[in-house]
Amino acid sequence: MEEKVLKGRKIGMLVAILTIIFEIAMFAVFIFCVNKFGDESALPAIPIIVFSLGWIPFLGLKVLKPQEALVLTLFGKYIGTLKGEGFYFVNPFCTAVNPAAKTKLNQSGDVKTLSVSAQANGQATTNVAEKKLSLKIMTLNNNRQKINDCLGNPVEIGIAVTWRIVDTAKAVFNVDNYKEYLSLQCDTALRNVVRIYPYDIAPGVDTTGDGVADDGSLRGSSDVVASRIRDEIQKRVNEAGIEIVEARITYLAYAPEIAAVMLQRQQASAIIDARKMIVDGAVGMVEMALERLQENGTVELDEERKAAMVSNLLVVLCGNRDAQPVVNSGSIY
Repeated sequence: MEEKVLKGRKIGMLVAILTIIFEIAMFAVFIFCVNKFGDESALPAIPIIVFSLGWIPFLGLKVLKPQEALVLTLFGKYIGTLKGEGFYFVNPFCTAVNPAAKTKLNQSGDVKTLSVSAQANGQATTNVAEKKLSLKIMTLNNNRQKINDCLGNPVEIGIAVTWRIVDTAKAVFNVDNYKEYLSLQCDTALRNVVRIYPYDIAPGVDTTGDGVADDGSLRGSSDVVASRIRDEIQKRVNEAGIEIVEARITYLAYAPEIAAVMLQRQQASAIIDARKMIVDGAVGMVEMALERLQENGTVELDEERKAAMVSNLLVVLCGNRDAQPVVNSGSIY
């Protein structure tokens, strides 16, 4: 189904004025017939019948605001779409179609119908007569999902997708409900992309599909992951006439059941890295101290004394607490 935009229909004001003038004229003809021929004549009934049918042209008057569209059908056949702000006139028997008129994409992420939300609030449900399609950029903030990454670790992730309708005919006729369809495709695309990446950098993992291990991860390559999610969603919603403007990760964390263990693992890794840096620095300082002592000839140390000095310096430099000094008042031997 291809979109067909109706042109030259911005004559709503002209039709409204002419219809009102025609109704006034019919009423004047009725008064004239009554005065001329009396109540017993059948002639006054003719303008009355015409006058009573004068409301039909008003059914074809349509008003659109900026970034709004109206998909029209005539006896089940798609005849075109009105786009852009203006006062339009179309066939009075045309029907506006929008299967997602009662569906609301909440910013919290759920897809709920207006009737359900109204019942939840204790309000009476009413039929939504609004059939206009919004062409504005809208946001779908999907619920957090629990997904296993490529290493099998469960992670919780949420995304925000900005989208808009670019083909009204596809959005209305190619899918049953384009809003629910978009929400479902976002969930599916998110799962397909997340399972390719580890949460954090892991050795031997290929995230690009070229057969070479790389450093891609959900935490470290969020922009790349978001771009792949956007492309994946776009491929799935092309048939619905929807353009995905952007997709961004709004929440990312390990699932609660493994969050504590993964935190301990990260802490242990950080402690190991810190200890390695401390030891490297301490060894360098000891080497520098021995070289300076040897160059300046300050003191002559045999191998045994050098080993003792190295041990003492490493204890002082690598210890978690401040060392307690011991003063030797006698000979160093």
